[in-house]
Amino acid sequence: MAEAIEAIYASLQADNADLDAHIAMLKAALAREGLKEAVFDPGRLAQGNRSGRKLMQAYFRQRGVKVVFAR
Repeated sequence: MAEAIEAIYASLQADNADLDAHIAMLKAALAREGLKEAVFDPGRLAQGNRSGRKLMQAYFRQRGVKVVFAR
């Protein structure tokens, strides 16, 4: 799971390269571990502001992954 999240951070920093493949990998990891949501650190996002977080949540939700942010 941590590996999938790190791959997503790297993808976001690389202008969203292979993002959909990494989301699919994260979705599979969540299912394996029986978790319902992925937790991200907004400080590590390219746009950690509110609109950037909401955009990320909407994009991931469309692909079947619930995203929450650490405080």
